Amino acid sequence: MNIALESRFAAELPELAVRWKAEDAPDPRLLVLNEPLARDLGLDPSWLSSPEGLALLVGTAVPADATPVAQGYAGHQFGNLVPRLGDGRALLLGELLDVSGGVRDLHLKGSGRTPFARGGDGLAAVGPMLREYVISEAMHALHIPTTRALAVVSTGRPVRRETVLPGAVLARVAASHVRVGSFQYAAMIAQAPGGDPDLLRRLADHAIARHHPAAAEADHRYLALFNAVIAAQADLVARWMLVGFIHGVMNTDNMTISGETIDYGPCAFMEAFDPATVYSSIDSWGRYAYGNQPAIALWNLARFAEALLPLFDEDTEKAVALAEASLGAFQGRYESAWSQGMRAKLGVPDAPAEVVDPLVGELLEQMKQSRVDHTSFYRRLGQAARGDAGPVRGEFVDLAAFDAWAGRWRALRPRADVMERVNPVYIPRNHLVEEALTAATDGDLGPVERLLEAVRSPFTERPGFERYAEPGAQEFAASFRTFCGT
Repeated sequence: MNIALESRFAAELPELAVRWKAEDAPDPRLLVLNEPLARDLGLDPSWLSSPEGLALLVGTAVPADATPVAQGYAGHQFGNLVPRLGDGRALLLGELLDVSGGVRDLHLKGSGRTPFARGGDGLAAVGPMLREYVISEAMHALHIPTTRALAVVSTGRPVRRETVLPGAVLARVAASHVRVGSFQYAAMIAQAPGGDPDLLRRLADHAIARHHPAAAEADHRYLALFNAVIAAQADLVARWMLVGFIHGVMNTDNMTISGETIDYGPCAFMEAFDPATVYSSIDSWGRYAYGNQPAIALWNLARFAEALLPLFDEDTEKAVALAEASLGAFQGRYESAWSQGMRAKLGVPDAPAEVVDPLVGELLEQMKQSRVDHTSFYRRLGQAARGDAGPVRGEFVDLAAFDAWAGRWRALRPRADVMERVNPVYIPRNHLVEEALTAATDGDLGPVERLLEAVRSPFTERPGFERYAEPGAQEFAASFRTFCGT
């Protein structure tokens, strides 16, 4: 099969790319292949499953005119700037045109050390790569913008972590891999002695053409780019919050310019509602807790603004004023998206926000007090909208308070059909994900396949999938932690 892999990023921004190649995979074997996504990309799933296709999916054989590169970027990691991060174990193979004519990155994760590896081995294990596959497919099915996994291929190469694990490569598809950290890196290179001061402008023009073309027609194209990214990220984080998703590592190198969710390392879905919930083993201070995510997104966008200041205005004071004015719109955009989403979750999408928002605040306080499961609660509340309040009422410790709340909610005439369209039955429950990844590491892919079957149709309740709708045991939840996989 002839595959055309363009090299737009590498050609337009060579300062941010290092030509590189993947390490050999001694015994590549396909674990999972996203056939619908393959077809969307114009790729033949049967060819991708062949030895030639697997060689592409692990990066050992690429089209002759392709230019695989490791991308350079910086990043604030847990609030501290690391000037040079980059793809330490990843490669951008190139860009594909999908069947709709859209440009999509084909990117590998776990393909070996690059010049950005910083002492790491550049490899990835089967479990973390399957985690990204499962979670990203679930996010896609939940209508949340996300990078997606095309395939996970085991390499036959052992990976040493706490123990020796089977190695794997993830083939990831994205609108692009340009991040806030890309702009931070470009700004530092441009300002360094001998740097090209036009690099930042070229990166911004690349991002506009790739993701936000309407900005090119604006009076101030770079401020329009900034505003577009603010809007995309406000909407994205609101969607995360509405489904209880916790990213776990919201560093600036993990915030995309496209507005897609990227990097499913120590991520998880909240079960018992609590804004302080943290699952990441490396977030001991709770910086990236569930309830902090909107504020962290704004903080990251402020770092984006700092990188863009030279493009806003030659006068630094004027540039800062423009940036601050734009950043001031984030909170309103986020709150509007969140409020609209919560009204839909409660089945009252047309009710005035000033009426519903106080109800939401009271409900969340009661959910926190009673440690109510964030996902199943809204589905059971949908049953209450049909008249059966028993299952949901029994989840609250203060029945009088809940009954008073429910009375005001019912007065708004909630629609169960609306609630069932936006409140999932199935999410990647943490205990089920861990169970599936453990089995896959031992060679049994059945639990992963069954979990994928559940989460790819999250809004439709089906017989035989009852265990996929229930939270894990409290003992599991109390000790559950996720890891970044490196």
